[in-house]
Amino acid sequence: MKTVITATKENPLIGRREITFEIEQPSTPTRAEVRRDLAVTMKTEIDLVWVRSLESVTGTHRTVGLAHIYTDAKQALKVEPEHIVKKHEEKKKAEEPQ
Repeated sequence: MKTVITATKENPLIGRREITFEIEQPSTPTRAEVRRDLAVTMKTEIDLVWVRSLESVTGTHRTVGLAHIYTDAKQALKVEPEHIVKKHEEKKKAEEPQ
């Protein structure tokens, strides 16, 4: 997976960075894969990365998306919409070994 950060915007009031990115890959990556890759790319902890949207570009092997990287995990739970929090909780449960 090749990830390119296309834009970064600091939002100090909320305590986050808003990242737009492009991924080149044969198939659409999962949120969990994107989250791990962004954490490595941005040199931060995975719990601070929240993937807001992923959209495959028709006719290409590109996926564009938006992610928020928080300075504090508790702040993310206060700010992120409930449906985004649920998507990330579902992914955590799926990743845990049984």
